[in-house]
Amino acid sequence: MENCRRMPYYVYLLLCEDGSFYTGYTKNLDLRMKLHMNGKGARYTRLRKPRRLVYTEEFNSIGQAMMREKRIKRLSHHQKLRLAKQFRSESTNHNVRLRECQGRMIRRKRNLSSSTR
Repeated sequence: MENCRRMPYYVYLLLCEDGSFYTGYTKNLDLRMKLHMNGKGARYTRLRKPRRLVYTEEFNSIGQAMMREKRIKRLSHHQKLRLAKQFRSESTNHNVRLRECQGRMIRRKRNLSSSTR
């Protein structure tokens, strides 16, 4: 059987203008951010206007991404703030693999299951 690389799925956290957070998942992070920023994303972000991307994680399957999204959505506002702050700190201080997304830095997190087959 041929081993083909699947496109990753991303879970992301947006900080909105009213200080609230929006959590979502997508296969194409760049496109999804453009949709949110142009008011064509989720209803939540159309109403609350996203300010910036504050957190991302990368997964190999949609199921894993959906489970993580659900866990993040259950976090309190304070816990989401800590998650975003920790992500920013790790991205800045530990030289984690970075990639640019609409002028904002995001971290690409490796999924542990990709190393076990």
